[in-house]
Amino acid sequence: MDKFYTLRKLPYDFKALVPYISEDLLTLHYTKHHQAYVNGANAILEKFDTARKEKIDFDIKATAKELSFHLGGIRLHTLFWQNMAPAGKGGGGLPSGNLANAIDAEFGDFTRFKKEFSTAATSAEGSGWAALSYCFRTGRPLIMQVEKHNTNVFPELKILMVLDVWEHAYYLDYRNDRAKFVDAFWNIVNWDEIGKRLADAVKGLTFSQ
Repeated sequence: MDKFYTLRKLPYDFKALVPYISEDLLTLHYTKHHQAYVNGANAILEKFDTARKEKIDFDIKATAKELSFHLGGIRLHTLFWQNMAPAGKGGGGLPSGNLANAIDAEFGDFTRFKKEFSTAATSAEGSGWAALSYCFRTGRPLIMQVEKHNTNVFPELKILMVLDVWEHAYYLDYRNDRAKFVDAFWNIVNWDEIGKRLADAVKGLTFSQ
């Protein structure tokens, strides 16, 4: 088991999501912003090691909050890269199979789901995420609107799909037009990956219905 966090390799090259996400934007987002959360979390782990070895006190409350922020950033970004794929090569189109059935059962149809998810993304205050999650207790797919990386997260729910709407995720390509970025995202959604996440979540269902 690794003692520290690492930046996981992208599942495609930096040009793969063009024209919806440019090579420059993807490179900046992955190598600078995602890497910064990895570095931040590791710095805190090193702080723990030093403090405990040398018996130094530190601000537990502030440090735990900071670690939550960085770990959320690592986790959500890793999911984000994986739930996208090049348009026409695994990205875009419509969900199928059990994922499509779950969306239809919860939202009525895909159009309604897309509208609600897009609204969650465009209306997030400041920096945040839109996420589709799976509730183990009810078996229902639920939309989360996450602030920063760690606020308003539904505890223990399995995250199926995320969309990063921090400005660094789109400003280089779309300036302040977040809605245009959200609309572009649907062309590169990797529904197969999201369907696999749902299948894994269903297998892990532990609460009686």
